[in-house]
Amino acid sequence: MQTIVDFLNGLVWSSPLVYGLLAVGLYFSLRMRFFQIRHFKEMIRLMFQGEKSPVGISSFQALAVSLSGRVGTGNIVGVATAIYIGGPGAIFWMWLIAFLGAGSAFVESTLAQIYKQNEDNQYRGGPAYYIEKGIGGKFGKIYAAVFALVTILATGFLLPGIQSNSIAGSMTNSFTMPHWVIGAILVVLVGLVIFGGIKSIANVATAVVPFMALVYVFVAIIVVIMNIQEVPAMFALIFKSAFGMEQQFGGIIGAMIAIGVQRGIYSNEAGQGTGPHAAGAAEVSHPAKQGLVQAFSVYVDTLFVCTATALMILMTGMYNVSDGDGGLLVDSGVYQETPGGEQNVEGTVAYTQAGLDKAFSGQDTFQAGFVGFGSYFISFALLFFCYTTILAYYYIAETNLVYLTKGRWPIVKTLLGVLLIGSVFYGTINSAGLAWDMGDLGVGLMAWLNVIGILILQKPAIAALKDFEKQKKEKGSGKYAIYSPDPATVKSADFWHVDYPKRLKEEKEYNMNYGDDER
Repeated sequence: MQTIVDFLNGLVWSSPLVYGLLAVGLYFSLRMRFFQIRHFKEMIRLMFQGEKSPVGISSFQALAVSLSGRVGTGNIVGVATAIYIGGPGAIFWMWLIAFLGAGSAFVESTLAQIYKQNEDNQYRGGPAYYIEKGIGGKFGKIYAAVFALVTILATGFLLPGIQSNSIAGSMTNSFTMPHWVIGAILVVLVGLVIFGGIKSIANVATAVVPFMALVYVFVAIIVVIMNIQEVPAMFALIFKSAFGMEQQFGGIIGAMIAIGVQRGIYSNEAGQGTGPHAAGAAEVSHPAKQGLVQAFSVYVDTLFVCTATALMILMTGMYNVSDGDGGLLVDSGVYQETPGGEQNVEGTVAYTQAGLDKAFSGQDTFQAGFVGFGSYFISFALLFFCYTTILAYYYIAETNLVYLTKGRWPIVKTLLGVLLIGSVFYGTINSAGLAWDMGDLGVGLMAWLNVIGILILQKPAIAALKDFEKQKKEKGSGKYAIYSPDPATVKSADFWHVDYPKRLKEEKEYNMNYGDDER
């Protein structure tokens, strides 16, 4: 199985995808005149704007759901893996793909809003919807169906196991709990929420993700303050390594860029096609609003949370770096015990746990039997982060299943839930290496299909940004921007052509008839 997965990953994560993702992000950033800088303040304002309805969730809830998918094991274990394979310089490439990836995130999330539709009394949107409606014809339907099938496979089966595997690994490091017991607990916790739909998932994500992200970053800031004298040298190491100027890591620069982009995409999901599902569920008056909010979520994920992890690992020196040939360029003695009792020196949650234990408990060298504040804190942080990510994966897989079945055969949603729960349990007792490789395969396949799709369909999204900017200037605030696309230019956007104008008309008539009485 490992051989097959490695072969497929070699094809999917080839140089064209790695450098193509960087190029696409740069292209969109240039086309939209680096909106991620120009509209930074607007992103934050829109994030807290409270538009919602019985059908749609608010922008902040959509952000929380998308962040629950983004902020997970990739922010902790993914960063450790990037450092192990690519050294400290891999962090720079994660930053770069996040900054440029905000452009891809805006386009895909805005498209999800433009082509969303009401199904089962809730908004549904995402790549499958905008590929079918935007491209149109038989080719559009086939392309959309292929994406939906790949996404169901990736988020319903391949990716959940990575999250549960990380939870099990961190819990085993901190508590003497068998992996199968952790798996059983997760099965119950996941099952209690996923069958409640997007409202239930959004409520849990809104309560958990922002709080844990803030606490996590706050702890990282404390570590930085405790090691403030090492900050200049650490950033110098990151930048020098990223461009091959650090002799120790000069021989792995190719692996450094590849793993930085790969882990960056896995973490922030920009261009991958998962974020648009939550974006399409939001209630907004203009698609560009949610596009801006989702672009900001890429910053939260990588520039804040991933950087927090990198600081805690690099400043404490609790990491190993592979030489790419079975040996180690840096050997700090950090390892994690596998379910089979072996010592895994690769990038795992043990890096971050050992880093915090050193910072707060004074453990200068790695001691496998020591359990301090860092071990406990990271265990619970991963539990919350990965748990909400699993919930987001279910919603994404369910949305694509509903797309394929057109809402018929509700029993298949139950079967999907059972499949995902089975994947969660299997991930807790499976090896971390295979789980990550299978997840990388799923992410890569989705990214290929989605990036091609948004390049084809970019025009309506970019036009939406220009329209939003024009209305913002005319009305004095983006708050009052309303999307009214030309049916001849933006076809098949039924919600904005029919449903939303009808609602606005009804609200206007209601206010004219009853507004004075209510005041």
